[in-house]
Amino acid sequence: YITVPRRRPPGHTHSAARLTIPRPTSHRIRSKIFSTEQLCGEMGTLGMVTRSLTRHYSKKNSRPFKLHQYQSWRTLILEPLSSGSVQVRRLSDADSGIVEVNLHRPETKNAIGNEMLRGLRHTFETLEMDGDANVMMISSSVPKAFCAGADLKERKEMTASEVQFFVNSLRSTFALLEALRVPTIAVIEGAALGGGLEMALSCDLRICGENAVLGLPETGLAIIPGAGGTQRLPRLVGKAVAKELIFTGRRIGAKEAMSIGLANYTVPAGEARPKALEIAREINNKAQV
Repeated sequence: YITVPRRRPPGHTHSAARLTIPRPTSHRIRSKIFSTEQLCGEMGTLGMVTRSLTRHYSKKNSRPFKLHQYQSWRTLILEPLSSGSVQVRRLSDADSGIVEVNLHRPETKNAIGNEMLRGLRHTFETLEMDGDANVMMISSSVPKAFCAGADLKERKEMTASEVQFFVNSLRSTFALLEALRVPTIAVIEGAALGGGLEMALSCDLRICGENAVLGLPETGLAIIPGAGGTQRLPRLVGKAVAKELIFTGRRIGAKEAMSIGLANYTVPAGEARPKALEIAREINNKAQV
């Protein structure tokens, strides 16, 4: 069964959940502590825990682990935590049907950590089920920053398995964004680097202010773009240009981004949102497809 404390003890800032399964007759499986961060990670439910248990079980046993063989006393579906770093605003009156998702994590230039990732995924899942939404814009409230990519400081504190969970969750969240039933517009002012650019690539349209800086700098850290950049960038700019940008990690400005087909429009700095809103209104006035 899974238990989560209803109240946190005084002075405690992090909650944890304990997952315990009955021991089979011929094999022993120790109970394992999963933090709430992990349990609310990639899938938001118990699927992630099942995969972790499978790996834990397989290290000591040759027979495959099958969760359905065990009966749980009770099941708790863990909902994503609310996130102050992802703010959702539904426009009204003539603009009803337009949803604006605003990234707000100024201390890290909107670097994506666990909290923001949960907020993004929950927002996209909610929007997919919202029949009143016709178009979505993703913008930033942080000056000179759209999104700086993954939060590397937070990642340093993760174990290898937690890093893998995070990367898989980032990839699946952007896939969810790409597959949304409504058109999506990335409003890019300032830096869109690494995972930030990959998020923009997952949108249907990209509007850049002249101060925008775009790039996939992962090769400088001896890694590759892990959230879809190696697939989505070539579709927009072609294989040769995409390979150059990925191999070199070169950063490009808004005008070059538009010239190679990465951006739909380039406008003066500070005017990306008005331009995106103009396009969103045109889309909103059309019938849903």
